[in-house]
Amino acid sequence: MSDSETVPAAANPEAPGSAPALPQEALKIAAGYAFTGPALDLGALLWDGRCLPDAQIRIPLPMLNRHGLVAGATGTGKTKTLQLIAEQLSAQGVPVFLADIKGDVSGISAPGRSNDKIRSRAAEVHQQWTATGFPARFYALGGIGHGIPLRATVTSFGPVLLAKVLQLNRTQEQSLGLIFHYADTKGLELIDLKDLRAVVAFLTSDEGRAELKTIGGLSTATAGVILRSLTAFEAQGMGSFFGEPEFDTAEFLRTAEDGRGLVSVLELPSVQDKPQLFSTFLMWLLADLFHDLPEVGDADKPKLVFFFDEAHLLFDDASEAFLDSITRTVRLIRSKGVGVFFVTQTPKDVPGDVLAQLGNRVQHALRAFTPDDQKALKATVKTFPDSAYDLEELLTNLGTGEAVVTVLSEKGAPTPVAATRLRAPESLMGPIEPAALDRAVTSSPLFGRYAQAVDRESAYEKLEQRAAERPAAEPERAPAPTPEQKESVVEQVIDSGIFRSLARSIGTQIGREITRSIFGTARRRR
Repeated sequence: MSDSETVPAAANPEAPGSAPALPQEALKIAAGYAFTGPALDLGALLWDGRCLPDAQIRIPLPMLNRHGLVAGATGTGKTKTLQLIAEQLSAQGVPVFLADIKGDVSGISAPGRSNDKIRSRAAEVHQQWTATGFPARFYALGGIGHGIPLRATVTSFGPVLLAKVLQLNRTQEQSLGLIFHYADTKGLELIDLKDLRAVVAFLTSDEGRAELKTIGGLSTATAGVILRSLTAFEAQGMGSFFGEPEFDTAEFLRTAEDGRGLVSVLELPSVQDKPQLFSTFLMWLLADLFHDLPEVGDADKPKLVFFFDEAHLLFDDASEAFLDSITRTVRLIRSKGVGVFFVTQTPKDVPGDVLAQLGNRVQHALRAFTPDDQKALKATVKTFPDSAYDLEELLTNLGTGEAVVTVLSEKGAPTPVAATRLRAPESLMGPIEPAALDRAVTSSPLFGRYAQAVDRESAYEKLEQRAAERPAAEPERAPAPTPEQKESVVEQVIDSGIFRSLARSIGTQIGREITRSIFGTARRRR
């Protein structure tokens, strides 16, 4: 990486005239990040072991909806990078969604604490560091943990995502889709897991087998496997994630009264041992946003930036159909103003078709202790544009809080690869106190709306009522009724519970329409 000539820093429009000369190669890299419009400041360029604070590395704000990747080995600073980017997005009025796997992101709501390390880093990268907290809301899946309860109905979660949670194979996934279709057409609302379990149990019962024959391709044996999977899943305490009131993902698009974007933090420490569940639930949130948001084209700034932590969990053991759905969602949601950043250890954790959609890259250090590590390192290097660096050497020698960066310029072209010493977050780098977190949750205007679960009439109750009102045996044929008796019978039928239930079901089907998106997710629209 040696350079034979240098150029005065005054030739660089970002640098003061009194600064020392910048090497020629470094100047070329810095010029690739000299954007004219609004941008996020990541840090300063590293070259030949030196930090060059006058060569600032940045991401254009309008390019944040072109998606991105934050990768690196454990302990290299990925979480702090997320915090740094989220802070600056919020400051520019862009809402952010973050999944907090380990419980150490809640500090974004509180001002940071200055210390020698922070002061030294700020001086190295010419950062005017000021302790600042950012407006945040905290959520928890199903209310397990510290956060506003975040639930989805089974109907809107859809068969594709639920099949991944239940770890069904491809045939069973398709069969589950047929069961959802049956429930949709019969007006059997699937609000929680007991609703779906009731529908599957009905279809496998003596009475329901006639209905089962109308659902092509669904066998009794497969329906039985699905029923057992549901029962086991519910027995593990997973039922609380499904139900009402269902969360409206439009809440993620809010700004605070001072114009800063709200940072929505999904607290996951209580369910971090259930990776299939929370990673798939994150995908539901993204799919629901895709389903609801209008097209906006290229905007001055994103409507939302969504950070998808532990992204490899989403792709592990995923079916081809599931991967295809992810690829299409990522490709199309950009035009709806949403940027998605996948966070994982190496780019090879992300399928190639998805990786190709990620225009902004922040790659922290990688380890190369084993043959598999070496293979992953070489694969990572191949995903970067041609570079003036020896990336294999560089990626194994980066320090904590350093990364290799390439982003999309304001014209949409990749910027030169830049080794970067990153800025320090200005909010607290660690969790806030549990009591403070609880106060933030309960004082939120959303807490009263979502805190209490609601169990209204749905598929379970309708099927229970049908069973209760079913006659024990075929009655004897009675003589023809008189006109007076006919009127009495009509009144009795109209007043009966089964008639009212049927009327409600018909009204539900006529008054509401189910449209399923790429992932089979849906919301019932009145």
